[in-house]
Order: sequence, then structure tokens, then C-alpha cells
Amino acid sequence: MTAENVCFSADYAEAREKFLGAARIAGALTKSYANPLKGPKGESLSTDVAYVGDRKAPKVLALFSATHGVEGFCGSGAQVDLLTSGLLESRPKDMAILMIHAINCHGFAWIRRTTEENVDLNRNWVDFSMPLPRNDRYDEIADAIVPSALSGAAYEAAEAKLKDWRADWRAKNGDVAFASCVSEGQYKHDKGLFFGGTGPTWARRTLETILTEWAGHAAQFAAIDYHTGLGPFGYGELICDHEPESPATNRAKAWWGDSVTEPRKGTSSSNVKAGTAPAGLERALPKSQVTYIALEYGTYSRERGRKALREDAWLHSYGDPLGAEAPRLKAQIRRQFYPDTDDWREAVIWRSRQVVRQAIAGLGQANA
Repeated sequence: MTAENVCFSADYAEAREKFLGAARIAGALTKSYANPLKGPKGESLSTDVAYVGDRKAPKVLALFSATHGVEGFCGSGAQVDLLTSGLLESRPKDMAILMIHAINCHGFAWIRRTTEENVDLNRNWVDFSMPLPRNDRYDEIADAIVPSALSGAAYEAAEAKLKDWRADWRAKNGDVAFASCVSEGQYKHDKGLFFGGTGPTWARRTLETILTEWAGHAAQFAAIDYHTGLGPFGYGELICDHEPESPATNRAKAWWGDSVTEPRKGTSSSNVKAGTAPAGLERALPKSQVTYIALEYGTYSRERGRKALREDAWLHSYGDPLGAEAPRLKAQIRRQFYPDTDDWREAVIWRSRQVVRQAIAGLGQANA
């Protein structure tokens, strides 16, 4: 087993143990934020923080894992590697590293993309005091997106409805538009996919607390958020969800170069979404100049991903997450978002180190 593969884990509990162990060896300050719920084996859950550097450093580089729970296999492995590789020692004295492990610890433990509220955390950053975004196109097919059964008459009816709707929508608008209308986010169907919630989730509230406590002092704050599931197998795409031509987008392009993509300009494998992290981070850190990038590693096809998400949503809404069907469905979604092959893990580590090295250089030269 290569050094890179040692950083990755078989489940949430092992990932947490490796992360905290690596943080101790690195001399990091640590703190845990306990989730009130339990994992599938009755294990305790928490979001853990490791902080390397001066607690009053004016520049903070944050690394997030498990915004989408099952994607934490990737992000956790990258975090452990960075804590043990020595790369973080190259940072300037006025910069600290804030690692937030398993933001969505419940989803990580249960091998779900969503939180315990069935919320997509990267659609949960809207201002809930304002009218929520509408997604009328999703409303038309909500009952078919996640049917009440995976076989029989109800399933066949859902498949027929979805097939007809998709054919009509694609004929009028194309494949990209279809993918966008499903995944952009929706705020009405709490058993559905890409549900943004009706209020801030535990994971969002906890992250806001962590940011205030550990980075509220920072004049400059940068975040790399590890994701998986879109794009070519093993490639780490840098997705910038800031507004086009904004100072934050310009900083991202200056730091990471021409590989940065923008959903709002149609250059990304990701579509435009509601309730993403950048606006939430800016609200949580009003004193900071915020630069956010998502590091998205490709796995398998969108259609395969849709099937895995759909069946996992069914399992937790209509089935038994600990029942006879669970092992097959959990293996399916785990594989989709964590291929668990040597070549894929090696690609993750290589790109992670490159992106973090570029962030340290860029943030190190930035002025508030």
C-alpha cells in the first residue's frame, strides 16, 4: 500500500481517528463539535477542527471535508495527507491552516450525500428570512424523482413519467438544461433530491460557529472545499461559485490560474445552484475578504450518480437504512462518490497538494 493510500479510510470512524491522530502529530490545536445523533453502529458523531499556526494570524486557509457526507472519504484522506506530508510548513508566519473534518458528519457516517435533515448542505446557505428560490420544473416531477418504491406499479409509473418528461425537456432545452433543473436546488420536497431545507441545518450552524471562533479575526480567509462526483474520472476541477468578474473570482483566477471554471459562465461541469457556500461564508465572516473554491474530483457518469442518489433517498424516506437492501444501496453510493481505486486516490493526493500549494502562495501575497 502506498503512502497516499494510508491516508484514506474505510468508514467515518476510521477517518476521524486518522484525522485526529495526524493533527496531534502535527502539533495542531483541536476541538470537537458533537452531533446529537449517532452513526449506523451507534457510534458518536462530531465535526472536528485542527488548527495549525498562530491563533491571531491575519490570514487563514481553511480546508473542508464532507460538505456532502459520502464525499468525505476523499476530503478526509486529503486532509490527513496534508497534515503528514510537511507541505503546510511552507506557509508564511502570518498564515494559519484551519482544517474542518466531516462538516456533515452524519452524512459521512451513514454514507449519504445529505445531512440528517435530508438537506444538501451546498443548497442550505440561502437567507431563510427572504423568500426561498423556486424550482417549478422540479415540482413537475418531484414524485418521480424519488418514487415511493423501487419496484412494482409505483416504480413503473414513476419511470414512465420521468422518461416522458425528460424526453420532452431535452428536446426543447438539451441535456445540460435537464441536469440543471434537477440539481440546482429545491426547497419544497423534503424527501427529494437537492433539497435546500427550510432553515439552517445542524451542519451549517456548526460551521458558522467554527468560522466565528477560529477565523472571525482574519482579514484574509480562503477555503478549499473537497467534493467528488462531477467531471472526468480522477480530475480535480476547481469550481468558482463567486459572481463572475467579482474581486473574489479574480483572486481565485490569479491564485489557481486558467484551470478555474465558473458555473455562471457555463465553463464548469457544475451548473448554477442556489444556496452555495460563498455567500454563507461571507455572511459568517463579515470582517474577512473571502475567497472560496470547490475542488471537485470526477468519478462516474451523471446518470449513474442520479440513480445512486435516488435509491439512497428512497432508502431513508421509505425503506430501512439498516435493512436487507441497505448494503447494496450503500455500496452503490459509496462507489459513485469514492471510487476507492489506487489510481483515483493517487490523483486526489497529487491535485490536492498542488491546489493547496497554490493557495498558500496566493494567499501569502494577498493584501486585505
